Amino acid sequence: MDGCAQMSKCFLILFNILFALLGLALVALGMWLRFGAETRGFFDIDLNTTQFNIGVMVLVVTGVLMLLVAIIGDCGACNHSKPALSVFSGLLSILIIIEIAAGVMAFTWSGRVADELVKFYTTIYAQYLNTRSPGQAVTLRLFHNAFDCCGVGGPIEVFVRETCPDGNFLKQISYSSCPGVIQDVFNSHAPLVLGGFLGTAGIMTLALVCSFVLRRHVSPSHASPPSYVLLTSSPSVIFPPPAAQQI
Repeated sequence: MDGCAQMSKCFLILFNILFALLGLALVALGMWLRFGAETRGFFDIDLNTTQFNIGVMVLVVTGVLMLLVAIIGDCGACNHSKPALSVFSGLLSILIIIEIAAGVMAFTWSGRVADELVKFYTTIYAQYLNTRSPGQAVTLRLFHNAFDCCGVGGPIEVFVRETCPDGNFLKQISYSSCPGVIQDVFNSHAPLVLGGFLGTAGIMTLALVCSFVLRRHVSPSHASPPSYVLLTSSPSVIFPPPAAQQI
């Protein structure tokens, strides 16, 4: 196996390990949110909105697909299995198409996507105020660090201050409300959102190319068995005993 194939193998193994960890994190977060939402807190209210259920389902399904792709890809790269690499390439191609389609949809319908994401965030926010579940706290921190915002109460957020991004006191009292920031990001920076999706799809495409390179350099695991000709001895010819000489 030449150097190009070795580099492709190393990149695939590293990519699939990171892919598996990210997929496992998505599944764990989705299940954590799902079961955390079933717990009633101080207020006995149901906060399982449609946006929340769709968001949890997207997290779990995406995480399971990523785990499946990563496991098959690692098996194919480590064992030099052409069938496993072929299945990995097919599944990864589907994920790339989904990633690009999601980016185009987020760019085309940025306003609607922003509205749904804001509703998902406000549901998580209300659930956290009600239950103080660690799952909701982790999700709020992800939102707050990704959008550099905190809560829904404006510059001084009292109820979820512990989930705000790190910073000094002046920075913490200057955070904007997350619903407004999310709307602004999707409405004013839609090309940047599209670029993020396309960048992720580009990394996955690089892994797909490495899979093709490695599969081309993998030698067949089993050589075709040689053809054998069954040789049988020809039946012996039995001559009748000579007739007795007549006297």
